[in-house]
Amino acid sequence: MDTLAFLMTGFAVAMTPTNLALAALGAVVGTMVGVLPGLGPVNAVAMLVPVVFALGLPPESSMILMAAIYIGSEYGGRISAILINVPGEASAVMTALEGYPLSRQGKAGIALSLSAWTSFVGSMLATVGIVVAAPILSKWALAFGPVEYVGLMVFAFACLTGLLADEPVKALLAVGIGLALSVVGIDPNSGVYRYTFDMPNLIDGIQFATIVIGLFAISELMLLYESHKEGIPTKVERMGRSLFNWAEVKLTTAATLRGSVIGFFIGLLPGAGGTVGSALAYSTEKRVVERTDPKGNRFGNGDLRGLASVEAANNSASNSNFIPMLTLGIPSSGTTAIMLGVLTLYNITPGPVLFTAQPELVWGLIASLFIGNVMLLAMNIPLVGVFARMLSVPAWVLVPFIVVVSAVGVYSGKSASFDLVLMTVIGVIAYWLRRMHVPMAPLVLGFVLGKILEQNLRRALSLSAGDVQILWSSWIAIVLWGAAIAMLVIPQLLARRRLKALHLQQYREDRE
Repeated sequence: MDTLAFLMTGFAVAMTPTNLALAALGAVVGTMVGVLPGLGPVNAVAMLVPVVFALGLPPESSMILMAAIYIGSEYGGRISAILINVPGEASAVMTALEGYPLSRQGKAGIALSLSAWTSFVGSMLATVGIVVAAPILSKWALAFGPVEYVGLMVFAFACLTGLLADEPVKALLAVGIGLALSVVGIDPNSGVYRYTFDMPNLIDGIQFATIVIGLFAISELMLLYESHKEGIPTKVERMGRSLFNWAEVKLTTAATLRGSVIGFFIGLLPGAGGTVGSALAYSTEKRVVERTDPKGNRFGNGDLRGLASVEAANNSASNSNFIPMLTLGIPSSGTTAIMLGVLTLYNITPGPVLFTAQPELVWGLIASLFIGNVMLLAMNIPLVGVFARMLSVPAWVLVPFIVVVSAVGVYSGKSASFDLVLMTVIGVIAYWLRRMHVPMAPLVLGFVLGKILEQNLRRALSLSAGDVQILWSSWIAIVLWGAAIAMLVIPQLLARRRLKALHLQQYREDRE
């Protein structure tokens, strides 16, 4: 009953006219930030810090505005991923795997509206989890140290390699390329330059926008040009429904719930967030569908269940990121780290005492998550038709638009023309990799998660003076390593078993 009373107090704070207006503004800005590749919620929230103090906003209003931008960016990241195969956020990389094929089939409206609905469900379930179980689950998150994080990262890569691609060797190659790109730049521990080739622009490493836009947008433009030369239509002539129907909701409900649960627990872990959550949700859902509905499996060719699980997972993770921030004072993402910094500027100490010392702030923020998600759903559903019409635009109009958006997204990061050249080079390489059917999603995730893996691997080895046995010294690490091995081996054994059964059946038919 105390929790319900505190939540009602939070709604009273969040529903004041000023805070409602800030939540709506944050939802709009967050959606725009998510659509534009390279900007990201971290940059948007960071730029707002001086504005917040200049306006003299109270701490609860500042948190509500920043939280709305954060969750809004997760909604917005799916739009460009589905329509033009350019993920706006790292967590939207998996969305493009099923969303973009759906849009090329004239089902962009269905994909956009269904992803908005599943994002809403995942976010709301995670917010309910914050209310019910935040203190308990925050203790679970503390059980993960450097050793456990290494196991978690390896498990994530194993899921992608074993289940994401039909050719695991190519998926493993993609992961390796991503990991190699992640170490470019100055070593944070020793200060040594790594693979910079004496180029000053590579000292800080390769920014995410350059990688993702080169891999997806530039290579996609080259494939569009190739299709145009071969006389293949490059635009969708017939647009389908703008909204999902009840049958599609029933089909994806179980996937949405599974993705929400996976994303919620992954979001508790610092640094993991929606990127890992969406990858694990996608691979889990693919395996479930292969076991329960092999004939209806369309993963990789536009399966609504894969899209639903990913969108529910990354939005659930972005909401559960607030649990360690509010209960322990530990940021789970770059955005929550900035929010924690803002609290300290208000002379507010984050951590367990926050619930008793500043209940209006904590519960006002939690209540605003409910309100912000309703606003985002109400805003995204009516605009589905407008977004979907982009696909009917002729290629001679759409291609320059994609080039301009891509160039702005990359150039805004460091304001260096070198990044534009690097983006083009990466795009050309990605074009040839895609021609050879090397999947791009494992490459991007290898790049994003590579830095987390390196940091935690170094910490773990430093704790044991270089003894690698520490990597399987805890039961959590052993379980994760075992699951990773199973993810790599079991799909291959099942594939060989199916192939053997097919050959046996063919042999029997030939004998008859």
